[in-house]
Amino acid sequence: MADAKSKILIVEDDLDVAEMLNAYFRVQGYEVFTVNWGEDGVRAAQTVLPDLIILDIRLPDIDGYEVARRVRTDRRTNEIPIIFLTEKRERIDRLQGFEVGADDYITKPFDVQELRLRVRNALKRVSQGSLTNPVSGLPEGPLVEERLSEAIHKNGWALLHICINHLDSFRESYGFVASDDVLRAISLMIQNTMKETSSAKETVSAEDFIGHLSPTDFVVIVPPAHLAPFQERIRSRLEQSLDYFYPIKDREQASKRSDRLSIQISEVPSVFGRFSSVDQLKKDLLTKY
Repeated sequence: MADAKSKILIVEDDLDVAEMLNAYFRVQGYEVFTVNWGEDGVRAAQTVLPDLIILDIRLPDIDGYEVARRVRTDRRTNEIPIIFLTEKRERIDRLQGFEVGADDYITKPFDVQELRLRVRNALKRVSQGSLTNPVSGLPEGPLVEERLSEAIHKNGWALLHICINHLDSFRESYGFVASDDVLRAISLMIQNTMKETSSAKETVSAEDFIGHLSPTDFVVIVPPAHLAPFQERIRSRLEQSLDYFYPIKDREQASKRSDRLSIQISEVPSVFGRFSSVDQLKKDLLTKY
C-alpha cells in the first residue's frame, strides 16, 4: 500500500477513465484529486501541490503539453513528476511529451497494474532525492539542503542566488538538447568564476559551494569577503555570453524578445541568524531575492 500522504492529481477529461483511476488509486492508499480541464489542472497543481500528476494530452481547453509547461515553469511545482496517459501514440508526440518535462509516457489502452508500478517508482525516486543535477553535475536536493543548514547555523557565510530566466521559452524554440547546453555552460562559468575568485584571495575556502535550488536556480555559498568580487565577475561573464547561445541568424531578433534568456542575480550578504529553517531560506531566495 502507498503512503497515505502521497497525493496524486489526475487531469483527465474522459469521465469513466477519471473515475476508474480515482477509485483505483484511493484503494491503493493514495490521496487522489481529479479534474477534467487543463486550466483546472494547472490551478490544482499550484494549490494541492501533489506528489505526482497523471496527465492526459487531449483536454477540452488547453492540451496536456501546455499544462506540463506551466507546471514546469512554476517554481512551486516544477519538480513534481508528470506521467502522460494518452491516446497519442506517434513518436513525435512522445518526444514532445518528454521535451516539456514528462517523467513517463503511457499510451491508452493501458494496463492499470503497469501504471501503478510506474507511479510507485516515480514517487520512490522523488522520496529518495537526487544528489546531483543530471545536466550540470552540481549538487541538488539533500546535499544543498545540508549545506544551507550549515550556513544558517554557522557564522561567516554569504549567499548568491543566480536564476536563468526564460530557459523554458528557449527550450520550446531550440529543443531540450540546446537548453541543456545552456544550463551546462552556465554551470561551468559559475564554477570557473568561483575558482578564479577564491584563488585571487589570500585565503581559499574549501567549503565554498555551488548547488541547485531548482533546475534553473543556483545558490552559491562563499565567505562574505568573496561575495562582491564573485558577483561582479559572474554577472559580467554571464551577461556577455547569453546572446551566443542563440544561432547566429536569430541573435538580432532574440535580443528584442521579451522572453529572451536573461540572468537574475541577488545576494544575501549575511545568513547566520536571519532564517529559522532551510525551507524559509529557500522560500525567500526563490520569491524575494
